[in-house]
Amino acid sequence: MTDFDDLRRAVRGTLRMPGDAGFAERTRPFNERFRDSLPNAVLTPVSVQDVSAAVTWAGRHGVPVVPRGGGHSYAGHSSSPGLVLDLTHLDRVDVDPRTGLVIVGGGTRMGVLSAALREHDLALPLGNSDDVGIGGLVLGGGVSVVSRAMGLTCDTLVSTDVVLADGRTVTCDDDDHADLFWACRGGGGGNFGVNTSFTFQAQATRPTSTCILLWEGRHAFDVLATMQEVMERAPDEFSARTGVSRAPGAEAVVSVVGQHLGPPEELRELLAPAVAIGPPTRLDIADTTFWDAAALLRHTTAGGAYAVRTRTTPTSIGADGLKTLVTAVDDWPGGTNPDGAGVALFAWGGAINQVPADATAFPHRDVRFLVAMDTSWGRTDPPESVRDNLAWLHHLHRDMGDHARDAAYVNFTDPDLTDWRTGYYGPNSDRLAEVKRRYDPRRVFSFAQAV
Repeated sequence: MTDFDDLRRAVRGTLRMPGDAGFAERTRPFNERFRDSLPNAVLTPVSVQDVSAAVTWAGRHGVPVVPRGGGHSYAGHSSSPGLVLDLTHLDRVDVDPRTGLVIVGGGTRMGVLSAALREHDLALPLGNSDDVGIGGLVLGGGVSVVSRAMGLTCDTLVSTDVVLADGRTVTCDDDDHADLFWACRGGGGGNFGVNTSFTFQAQATRPTSTCILLWEGRHAFDVLATMQEVMERAPDEFSARTGVSRAPGAEAVVSVVGQHLGPPEELRELLAPAVAIGPPTRLDIADTTFWDAAALLRHTTAGGAYAVRTRTTPTSIGADGLKTLVTAVDDWPGGTNPDGAGVALFAWGGAINQVPADATAFPHRDVRFLVAMDTSWGRTDPPESVRDNLAWLHHLHRDMGDHARDAAYVNFTDPDLTDWRTGYYGPNSDRLAEVKRRYDPRRVFSFAQAV
């Protein structure tokens, strides 16, 4: 058994072992599917020096290291066995309103960063949950509801400070450690080091309007088909998520949730074909500020256990593919988690696709839609219910292989994805492996699906 006493003496931060006060709070996976996957210890560093000392210690003792920002890894990777570095205290945000440069601590969460940006009316393409950590978001690419207009989170990254496997800290950008900087833009969190700081280029916010539209399930096929057509013609300033979902004991609900960097009159015109399908049970098109829009569209969830699988497509999905999605929602086996199950088409394209596929590690630069399929279950659901939910999801993922590619979004991490290297990273997989060999030859940073 590894002796952690010398690590405890080497740092100023708090080291917690299983059973210690605060251990569960700092290691609990957001996805309760992996609630039994816990580390041997968790360190909450108070400085970059603590991070360096911990990584050096881990390398010397052969203990895998996993950095943890928000703990929202869909596959529970931020609670993997070994030593978890809880970056909670590395959450300083410095905004230069003159240049728009924003320096963000590696453990900063969306709510803290958004509040700092709002104070200066500056914008970055960020996630829609206050609790998600900036590190996981940007290192996996970072797709936001405004990414069609503003690009990925990683496209706004100017530089990042990284503690390497040998304990050194380097600053990487387009000129220094350029290969590592390339890998940190889409290569996935926790693969190449501990990112203790990020510098982003923010931009001024723009006038904004939002939409939340709901229909009864009988309109599912027509709404999905029509919204694909809408997004084919839409300006980059508009993006939407079109979904079909079911909660336990309820009928299916169809939704369009989106944001437009323009006036509501333009948004109403864009959505007119969808509204014409049938009277929505909810029709909210609002004129708002950029930051009020972020609050309105903030993601809410009941939590619990869930699984998500994704595919991508460079074109709209045809009728047979849409029927597969709609039929699957109707056939969901059910569970007790209020989040239920569903499918969604996330509109990509625009500025995302204006960057060459090999310019950053994020490879999905020709995608028009991300196809997301998810299910959930409650803690008291019997094992056969969990089995049926996962089987439903796997069958749907398999069936959609006839209509979308075997390519997946690494930030919607899928522990059941077999060829994940190609799925997440496509043509960039070999180069990422070479960066890994160069910067972490002994695989100090290791977890399931680590590069």
